[in-house]
Amino acid sequence: MSNPSEEPALVPELLQRWLEWTVQVEASDLHLVAGHPPMLRLHGELTEMPEPPLEAAILEPLLLSLCPPEIAEQLNARKNADFALTVTLGQQVVRLRAAMFQTGRQLAACLRIIPSRIPDLAWAGFPVTLADRLCNLRDGLVIVTGATGSGKTTTLAMLVDRIHALGGRRILTVEEPVEYLFPRRPHSLVTQREVGIDVLSFADGLKYGLRQDPDVLLIGEVRDRDTAQMVLSAAETGHLVFTTLHTRDAKGAITRLADLFAQEVQNLVRAQLAMSLRAILSQRLLPAAERGSRRVLALEVLWNTHPIASAIRQGKIESIDNYIVTGREEGMITFDESIRQLFRAGRINRSTAEAHMSDPSLLLRS
Repeated sequence: MSNPSEEPALVPELLQRWLEWTVQVEASDLHLVAGHPPMLRLHGELTEMPEPPLEAAILEPLLLSLCPPEIAEQLNARKNADFALTVTLGQQVVRLRAAMFQTGRQLAACLRIIPSRIPDLAWAGFPVTLADRLCNLRDGLVIVTGATGSGKTTTLAMLVDRIHALGGRRILTVEEPVEYLFPRRPHSLVTQREVGIDVLSFADGLKYGLRQDPDVLLIGEVRDRDTAQMVLSAAETGHLVFTTLHTRDAKGAITRLADLFAQEVQNLVRAQLAMSLRAILSQRLLPAAERGSRRVLALEVLWNTHPIASAIRQGKIESIDNYIVTGREEGMITFDESIRQLFRAGRINRSTAEAHMSDPSLLLRS
């Protein structure tokens, strides 16, 4: 399913109409749940399509038509399935990430549109200087954090594709599912492995991937101790590793990673992290000032300086916020400062800024 040459799935006419509309209005997700009309995630907000509520008897065969046999088996056994697929919509070929699940014994889905090309930094609002600094790292660990739907996968794809374009690197990704497909480029090699299809787990993907002469590893998510341990070891041994965690801020990523391990080894884990960590990016997508426009990226950036490494080693995680505040010359920025800059540039309105800042009084700072 993650193969660039995969055959597009046949889409029933009704589902094709909904997907074409999703693409046309530039919505990110299409939600299909019995008892509700089809709903779109448009610039961060849910909106109903002008359709009657869906009937389970009609919806289930529509969704099953998208499932390859192995996914249908997984869905039947586990009541959940996450996978990527390619569909033809009119003259367009579109990739989707499908999350199918049962609710009230009825089949439902969230279908996410994956852009046909990896977005560029300007489109995403990602700072070019920050991207260049990250892409010029030779080894170590880079963590991207944020809530579901905050653009972590897109950020990783943009960064890794930038490294890919520079050439001379062997890049290996382990994803669930594979979303963006990296194009072939001269003097650079990318292999993408999908958990559940090409490899059994993230940890297995890392274990066997380290034998495939990688320079750069993209691990879709750290969810368990085994994956966390292998990510830290790979970063320590000369590889550049990109991964994601679900945390609300940069310091939360440090706590989350350590908490995957038993209490008695957390000091050792923090020591490993203090040595191998290079940067943590935490991101949020905020409503734009102009209603109906694409959401705006706010970033918190932590670089692992000596004071931060010392704080990680000693478990003094609460002090890290202060180091980010005072680390502007090292390229760090807090969420509050990022949001303040977006407000001052007129990209978000005051109510949005105040709702997402820990100290809204900073908006008044000159």
